[in-house]
Parts: sequence; C-alpha cells; structure tokens
Amino acid sequence: MTPLSSWAPRRPTGEHTELVDLVTLDDIEEAAARIRAFVLRTPLLPAPWAGDEERPLWVKPESLQSIGAFKVRGAFNAIGHLDESVRTRGVVAYSSGNHAQAVAYAAAVYAVPAHIVMPEETPNVKVAATRSHGARVVLCAAGQRERVAAEVVEETGGVLIPPFDHPDIIAGQGTIGLEIAEDLPNVDTVLVPVSGGGLASGIGTAVKALCPNARVIGVEPELAADTAEGLRVGHRVDWSIEARNRTIADGLRSQPSELTFAHLRHVLDDVVTVTEDEIRSAVVKLAARAHLVSEPSGAVALAAYRKGSSLAGRTVIIVSGGNIEVALLREILGA
Repeated sequence: MTPLSSWAPRRPTGEHTELVDLVTLDDIEEAAARIRAFVLRTPLLPAPWAGDEERPLWVKPESLQSIGAFKVRGAFNAIGHLDESVRTRGVVAYSSGNHAQAVAYAAAVYAVPAHIVMPEETPNVKVAATRSHGARVVLCAAGQRERVAAEVVEETGGVLIPPFDHPDIIAGQGTIGLEIAEDLPNVDTVLVPVSGGGLASGIGTAVKALCPNARVIGVEPELAADTAEGLRVGHRVDWSIEARNRTIADGLRSQPSELTFAHLRHVLDDVVTVTEDEIRSAVVKLAARAHLVSEPSGAVALAAYRKGSSLAGRTVIIVSGGNIEVALLREILGA
C-alpha cells in the first residue's frame, strides 16, 4: 500500500474515471494489527428492544471510542504507517469534527505536531475536543477546508491525513468489519452511514470478503444524498455545500472521492435515505433504549433500520459517533 507521504489522490475527469486500486482484506488485517494497542474493540450489542424477531438487531457502538467516534481507527492506521522521519514533521487534517479529534489524539500519542482545519460551522464541542489534545485548530469558511489545509501543509511541512480519501484510512475503518465478521459471522445485513465513504468502503470490503452472503447497505440523510444519486446514475455527482449543510447530521456532509466511490460501487448493495425527523427519532431511541448517546450522524443507521421493512435477517447497525452538543441533545430529547 502506498504510504501517505508519497500518495496523491486521483481526481475525477468527468463521468469516466481511471481505474483505482481497491483496499483488500489483507490491508485491513494489517491495519488491525497496527492499531490494536490504540483503539477499543467495540462490542456487538444485542438489541432486543428493537422488537422485530424477523430482523434481530445488533448495535456496533463506535461512539464508545476514546474520541467518541470510529475515525480514531483510520487516524491511527494512517499515522502509524508513516515512516518515523516523516511523521516527526507533523500532520495536517481537515474535518468537521470527528476526524479532527481522531488525528489530534493520534498525533498526541505519537508526540508529533497536529494542525487541524475545521469549518466555522463545526459544533463547538468538536472544536474544543480537538484543541484539548494539543492540536492547533485553523477555522475556515464553508467549502474551503481542502484549500486551507493545502496552505497549512505548505506552511508547516506536515503530512496531510485526509478524512477518507486514502487507502490507509479506508483500511483502518475496515477493521470494524473484521470485528463484525468475528462476532456475528452469519450476519445478513450491515447498515453503515455514508459521507465521504471511507467507513462504508472499509466495512464493506471486510464484510464482503468474510461474510459473502451479507448485504451492506449505506445510509444517508435525504438532504445530503449525493452518494445515493451517484450510484443510481453510475458516476459521482456534486451537491453544493449549501445543500449538504441543511442536514442536522453534520458528520455526513462530505461527498465521496473517486477512490471511495469506486469502493462503494463495489461493496454496497444499496443506499437508504432517511429524513431529518427520522434521524432525530433515532437519536432518542438510542438514548432511551440502548443507553447510548449518539450524534445525529451516528443515528442514521438505526433510522434506516426502523423504516426499512425490506431489510431482512440478522442486522448490524453502526453507531458511528457520539459527539453531540449538549444543547442539541437536550433539544432532540425534549422534542
């Protein structure tokens, strides 16, 4: 696998894109060994409260990770894979929050500088948490994260750790799929939130390799359903940042890269979309019945499960993160 220090993402050239190398099960197993000492092997929790005997439910609570989200897996794999002489120059990331916290935390563990670019509309809880790990936070206008991050890389000489657009990130997130396959090898359906696509790409790769009869279903908010549209028409589509920012699920406002879209086309059986009200209701259900705090982005898989009578068999949902502003959580729970 090409290291981050010498890798550059391929950029789309219209509807037809050049072939990309897909992450393999071997890559994900190597990532699992690399990150084992740094991340929580989250349990697979049975959810009898779901009340559907034909679709028994299990919850994979990545919200229990040290930084409150699955992103820590990809961050540790990417930073841990760097040559030490490169890593000591520091790392740069851009993120609406969870990847920012993950890179800041992993950089602190490796004792290297971290410079994190975050949009100005990022929830304060995520900005504060990123700074708490010792990272320098650079705020930017909506839609400017990549441009500002490139300037910070030029300024600092650090290595960019992208939120999803690299094989190391995909492989790190794919370790969740390994754990699902180990704990529930006869799983029928896995519901995964989709934004930039790194999580679904990695989990889908692992699950399809180890549980070939399982269906992997992506889940998006209706207000940020660019992946659903792209898979329907057969190529990546672009939704404006203003359109995607309408959803309460702030962690699902990114769009797939060429790399992740190629994976999604290969591993997803379908994409389900959910409404804002369905997302809010799922946050309440996770708090009341699973005793889990979930951010809206982390609750979309449960929202899809609750509306999807066509989703069959033993089902796993990924609760991808729990970093939610207290005021927003209070508002949703009181609704």
